[in-house]
Amino acid sequence: MASLRDIKKRIDSTTKMKKITKAMEMVSAAKMNKAEQNAKKFVPYSEKMQEVVANIAKNTDATHPMLQTREVKKTGYIAITADSGLAGAYNANILRNLNNTIQQNHKSSDEYTIIAIGRMAVDFCKKRNLPMAKSIIGLPDQPSFAFIKEIASETVQMYSDEEIDKLVIIYNHYVSAISQVVTTNQLLPIENMNTAGSSSQYEYEPGEEEILAVLLPQYAESLIYGALLDAKASEHAARMTAMRSASDNASDLIDDLSLSYNRARQAAITQEITEIIGGASALE
Repeated sequence: MASLRDIKKRIDSTTKMKKITKAMEMVSAAKMNKAEQNAKKFVPYSEKMQEVVANIAKNTDATHPMLQTREVKKTGYIAITADSGLAGAYNANILRNLNNTIQQNHKSSDEYTIIAIGRMAVDFCKKRNLPMAKSIIGLPDQPSFAFIKEIASETVQMYSDEEIDKLVIIYNHYVSAISQVVTTNQLLPIENMNTAGSSSQYEYEPGEEEILAVLLPQYAESLIYGALLDAKASEHAARMTAMRSASDNASDLIDDLSLSYNRARQAAITQEITEIIGGASALE
């Protein structure tokens, strides 16, 4: 059995750890609320952009490359992860999905490339020598579009330049504070565009094709940004849940250690009493 001093040290260290995890839970909760608001605020813009693009595509004979399916010789994967851990299975689920998708769909590394967002995705690709076209780390907790505009526009340009023939994004979709779902969406070419509610009549100047040439890249970039906002809300929610579980586990451990400490202390007192009684008996 561990000594009283050892048990006391473990209780003290676990108590300090619990204070840290509790503080991190509170910080993540505040960040999650802000990130959730940002994701929800972006939805109306994304929906309106989709409505306009869908209206043009439906009512004209649009032939923009982003709307046309072509032979897929190379696929681009955008993987959105966090820059740090302590978020439960948040990063592992995304990277596992990415790895499984690659294993199932590709036989050679020449058939795909990865756009890694987040240090975990970057390190994952480097350790496994996976082809990585672009990467970005150091994302703020509440990222602005300006922060990721360059990598988003460059990724979309890769499709326009036919460096890739298909663009897929993998990230954690925010459902609620306790539920995040790994989601895989095809961004390019744009398929199954929802045309519901897009019956409004617009007058276009100079013309539909010219407007599509401008709007479609912006729309694809907005999808990337929207997924990033969604992923950030999921990250903070996952970290909040993980820290809450850590705090609860610390509480259970402290209770078990306190019980062990009291038992050891009682055993030590009993042993001392027994020795005193034994010594007194020997003197009689």
